[in-house]
Amino acid sequence: MIKGVLVTPLNVISTPGGDVMHAMKESSIGYAGFSEAYFSQVNNGAIKAWKRHKEMTLNLVVPVGKIRFVLFDDRNTPNNQFQELIISTDNYCRLTVPPMIWVGFQGLLDGGSMLLNIANIEHSPHEVDKKNIEQIEFNWNN
Repeated sequence: MIKGVLVTPLNVISTPGGDVMHAMKESSIGYAGFSEAYFSQVNNGAIKAWKRHKEMTLNLVVPVGKIRFVLFDDRNTPNNQFQELIISTDNYCRLTVPPMIWVGFQGLLDGGSMLLNIANIEHSPHEVDKKNIEQIEFNWNN
């Protein structure tokens, strides 16, 4: 595990009309405040990499589909060690990513997937670093 990264199992409440899927409460572990929530669609096989926020804490939930997350900390991780996690309705959890961790993700389900980010600050292009997918060596074909 990369220091500061949390994986929190989430509750799913089954009801006759459809499931209720928890995401986050103010009392949740990993809650760092709230300023913005957004959804991102991820097509099957699509890879969105690499971003590193300087100030933002990400709280990532996948209410629809299946997404593979890859994390990398170039400040504290020797030998290019990555942390990987697949989040889906079968492994329903919240991934909390503190600032300064590189994040990439890949859609793994036909029909696409949906990602929810509950962020502690509003997005600003001045607080995010980006790299092209080739700039961090990771085999996305595994």
